[in-house]
Amino acid sequence: MCVGTARVPNSENEIGFPLQLKYLPAIEGAFSTRGNMEENQNLEQLTQTHDVLAMMTSSTKDVLFGLSDYFGSLSETTTYKILRHTTQPAHLVTSVAVLCIAFLCFPTKSAVATLSPLWTLLYLGCFSVHFGAQIWMTFVSGLALYFSLPRHTFGSVQQVLFPKYFCLNSFLSLITLAIFLRVKNGQLGTVENGVQAFAMSFCFLTELVIFLYLTPPLLALIAIKTKIEKEAGVGLEIGKLEPGKLLKCPHYVKVHRSFRKIHMSIAMGNVLTMACTSLHLYYLSCKLCALSL
Repeated sequence: MCVGTARVPNSENEIGFPLQLKYLPAIEGAFSTRGNMEENQNLEQLTQTHDVLAMMTSSTKDVLFGLSDYFGSLSETTTYKILRHTTQPAHLVTSVAVLCIAFLCFPTKSAVATLSPLWTLLYLGCFSVHFGAQIWMTFVSGLALYFSLPRHTFGSVQQVLFPKYFCLNSFLSLITLAIFLRVKNGQLGTVENGVQAFAMSFCFLTELVIFLYLTPPLLALIAIKTKIEKEAGVGLEIGKLEPGKLLKCPHYVKVHRSFRKIHMSIAMGNVLTMACTSLHLYYLSCKLCALSL
């Protein structure tokens, strides 16, 4: 057959394309449309999720800022200034705390042998949060921030965290101690329970004393020290102290020594309270081992 006499096919049917090749563009278009729809749906869900998170964050910020403004307005009242800038309220709180511990240790006939699940949950929860906060603040947060942030920034963070840390710990210690004495009230004569009661009472009172008597002057010294260092152009170093020419300033040296003395006292108190909570943790582990047997 000559090339010139060959007939050119007029349609795809005459060529004999397979069915899948013939409808391939339509199939690809369908899958592409479906993929775009799924992508748009996922994007819409992601946008809605971000909107919910943004709304929750905004609401939380409004609540916290509202509380901050409220307490800020209270700080301008005469009552707050008396409570904050005098030592008499601290003496009163400490005296009441000692009386509460003495009352809880006094033998009574109303002591319970076992706790309900709710009281047990509260007891274990308070102790766990207390011990976890001590570990985090002492070995994780403090060291990580000190070796990562400029010294003045680290000081600003500590000014916020220190009061809340010791206030929370003293509150949790009180709850743990009260529940423990409620159950072991008639068994404090034994060495085991007596040691635990003494350790937990010492832990609570130490944290309360640090919160009431040592934290306020420490924060004041941090503010004074930071102001002097900013005027001298130092304090931006990370993980070390380089006062520079301030070493020749008698006022700065005096403030720094006072700061170090109070800070060391707080650190020693924190270590002692950690020892007390570790002792109670050992006590609980022994009780759990006895139950497992």
